[in-house]
Amino acid sequence: MNQNPETTNEGGQAVAEEKSMPGGVIRVDESMVKSHLDKVVVSTVEQTLNAMLDAEAELLCKAGRYEHTDKRVTTRAGHYDRQYHTKAGEVTLRMPKLRKLPFETAIIERYRRRESSVEEALVEMYLAGVSVRRVEDITEALWGSRVSPSVLSELNQKVAVQIDAWRGRPIEGEHVYVYLDGIWLKRSWGGEVKNVSILVAVGVNAEGYREVLAVEEGTKEDKASWQNFLRRLKERGLKTVKLFISDKCLGLVESLAEFYPEASHQRCAVHFYRNVWSLVPAGKVREVSAMLKAIHASEDRESARMKATQVSAKLREMKLGAAAQLVETGMDETLNYYAFPSQHWRSLRTNNPLERLMREIRRRTRAVGAFPDGNSAMILVAARLRHVAGSQWGQKRYMDMSHLTAANTMESKQAA
Repeated sequence: MNQNPETTNEGGQAVAEEKSMPGGVIRVDESMVKSHLDKVVVSTVEQTLNAMLDAEAELLCKAGRYEHTDKRVTTRAGHYDRQYHTKAGEVTLRMPKLRKLPFETAIIERYRRRESSVEEALVEMYLAGVSVRRVEDITEALWGSRVSPSVLSELNQKVAVQIDAWRGRPIEGEHVYVYLDGIWLKRSWGGEVKNVSILVAVGVNAEGYREVLAVEEGTKEDKASWQNFLRRLKERGLKTVKLFISDKCLGLVESLAEFYPEASHQRCAVHFYRNVWSLVPAGKVREVSAMLKAIHASEDRESARMKATQVSAKLREMKLGAAAQLVETGMDETLNYYAFPSQHWRSLRTNNPLERLMREIRRRTRAVGAFPDGNSAMILVAARLRHVAGSQWGQKRYMDMSHLTAANTMESKQAA
C-alpha cells in the first residue's frame, strides 16, 4: 500500500490522500487538507492581484498587451517581482514596468509592503496589550514572516498622530460627574530610571455614558501639574461639572477651586479608608474598616455625620487618637455625594470606576517596563484608553441621568 500521505491531481497539485482503515472506514489527513486549502487561498489572492495589476498597466498604456492602436502611449517592458503580505499570507506580485511612464499602482501604494488591514491588525494587537515579542511570534505563525520591532515602531508613530488629534479634540456636551486620577510609570532618563505621571479624566455625559476626556503627561502629581491639566480641560470645553471625584492629591483640591469654583469635590472613600488604616495596628484594621463603612451606609448626610462622630469617639476609646483625628477632620470631604440622587451614590462615593481603568493600563504598561521618555508613555496610555473607550466600556450606559433631572426639577420648584 502507498504510505505517502500526498498524491497529485491532474494539475500536478498536491492533495490529501484518503487512507483506508479496518472496517471500510476512510480517514482523511486533516492537516494536509488544511495545508492544501491555505495554498489554494494564497494562490487565488496572488492571481487576482496580478490580474488587477496587468489590467491597470493596460489602462495606463491605453492598449492591451501586443495590441496595435493609435491610442497607445507607452509599451510594456517586462516586470519585477515583489513580496507582499496579506491576511491570506505572503504573495509574489509581478509588478509591470513601462518604457515611457512610471507604473504607480492605485491598487497598492508605491513601496508599501503590507496591506492596510494587516498593519491595523499589528497596531491593534500591540495596543490591546500584546508584547512586541508576542506580536512577532503571531505574525510568523499567521503570515510566515516576523515583523521586526522597528516596523512596529514605525506603525505606532503613525498612530501617535491620530492619538494626539484624539487627545486635543473639543469636549462637547455636558459632563456633570468627572473622575480624576493619575498613574505613575517609569522612564529612562540619562541612564537613570525616573518616574513620570500620566493624568487622566473620565466624565459621565448627559446621557449617562462614560467618556475619556483627557490624558496628559504631568511632571508629577503636584499643584502645577493639576493646574495645567485642568486649564487644558477648560480650554477644550469642559463645563457644567457639578462633582469631581478623586483622591486628595497634592494641590488638586486647590486647583479645582481655581478653575471650577462652582463644582464640589468628592474625596474617594476607599482612599480615605486606606489613610485611616495606615494609623491603625494591623490587628484592628478589620474592626475599624467595618466602623468606617457603616458611616457611608447611612441614609443621608446628617446621619453619616452623626455616625462619624460616634466612630471618632470609639476610636479614641481604642487608644487610636491619630485615626480619630483624621476621621474628625477629613470624613466630611467623603460625604459630598449625598447631595446627588441616591441611585448614583454607589458610583460617586469612590474613584473605583477610574481605578479599574487604571489597573488595565498598568497591566499593559507592565510589559513595557521603562519608557524612553514621558511622551511615549503618555501615547501608549492614551492609545489604550481610546481602545477601551471604543469598546463596550464606552457603549454601555453607566448611569440613568433621569434621576438627576428629576432631582434638579424638584429643587427648582422648592426654590420657587
